[in-house]
Amino acid sequence: MIRSLYSSSSGMSAQQVNLDVISNNLANVNTTGFKKNRVDFASLFYQTLRQPALSTANGQNNFAVEVGNGVKIAATRTAWENGILQETGNDLDLAIEGAGFFMVHLPNGEIGFTRAGAFRLDSDGYLVNAQGCRLLSSKGNAAPENSITLAGQDLKYIQPDTDDFVVQIAPDGSVHTEKEISDLPAIELANFVNPEGLMAAGSSAYVYHDVCGEVILGQPLENGQLGMLHSGFLEASNVNIVEEMIKMIMAQRAYEIGSKSIQTSDEMMSITNNLKR
Repeated sequence: MIRSLYSSSSGMSAQQVNLDVISNNLANVNTTGFKKNRVDFASLFYQTLRQPALSTANGQNNFAVEVGNGVKIAATRTAWENGILQETGNDLDLAIEGAGFFMVHLPNGEIGFTRAGAFRLDSDGYLVNAQGCRLLSSKGNAAPENSITLAGQDLKYIQPDTDDFVVQIAPDGSVHTEKEISDLPAIELANFVNPEGLMAAGSSAYVYHDVCGEVILGQPLENGQLGMLHSGFLEASNVNIVEEMIKMIMAQRAYEIGSKSIQTSDEMMSITNNLKR
């Protein structure tokens, strides 16, 4: 009965985390570039009450008796499938069709990787995202004060010369204007052998971890390993409201079952305590 109390409580704790993840998915259903998360569960250790035996005195085989001790959260995983592309009409809004991440310079100095492509020009002429983080590329044209390197290459800011002409961005990341300039910057994307290793940093951005493995850096459509850009579009969240609502109902029911199991175990212990009365 004590074991059942702990097993049930572990199930309730796990479902609470599951519900937290589902709630966060639903809260970000309209967040540009957001990727939904899911929870993976794993059973806790098993206690062997009886070892298996090939034969006994009466010639019968005995199977093992093992009892589990509950459940735990094994991992929270990110679903990287693309969200739908929504047209905005703003040439500086960019959506990635396929693999890859934009690179931005986070306030703490790290490189952020994001699928949210709502960019604009700041007062200094740099391409920045909605949080004011500057877009990075090894083919940029404005060197930062402190060097930023990725995959052995120096990253730079992108600062188009926008004097009296319109900036347009092609599917391969090249920047075009009405004025002929030979050294226009180009937007690059980054991808990873194992994107599951990326750590969430907020604002739909992620930071690198060694678990990600090798970094793939290049212009869109390069080597078939990176997606293409769509100018004038944004990638919507990949959260499916109906799917998340179903998961929420299942998590709620599992939580209720755990609570009922604890109540039943408590009643059984109460009966045992009252046997002498």
